[in-house]
Amino acid sequence: MTKMGIGKSAEARSEYWRARIAEQEHSGRSVGRFGQEQQITEPSFYAWRKRLRPPEPVRFALVERAAAPRETAPEPTWELVLKTGARLRMGRGVEAAALRAVWAVLRA
Repeated sequence: MTKMGIGKSAEARSEYWRARIAEQEHSGRSVGRFGQEQQITEPSFYAWRKRLRPPEPVRFALVERAAAPRETAPEPTWELVLKTGARLRMGRGVEAAALRAVWAVLRA
């Protein structure tokens, strides 16, 4: 158990861990040694550091905005129209993993 006990708000826990992570980074000590001194477990430290890390930018493949010729475009199984007017069409052959990845990015 760390010094940050049960019953604290999520924001208080986040602030506590932000402070511990910054302190460890500036201390020059290893995570193991710092954790021993602060009574923090290494797995907790690493988990919170990962949780609080700013998200990395998502990279996409090039998407051309020109309209596809009608005779070569497959019939979409479904179509998602964004507020910007951009359309995402997914055909029958799309893999579920690719669809989940696209959906996760759009929801973020």
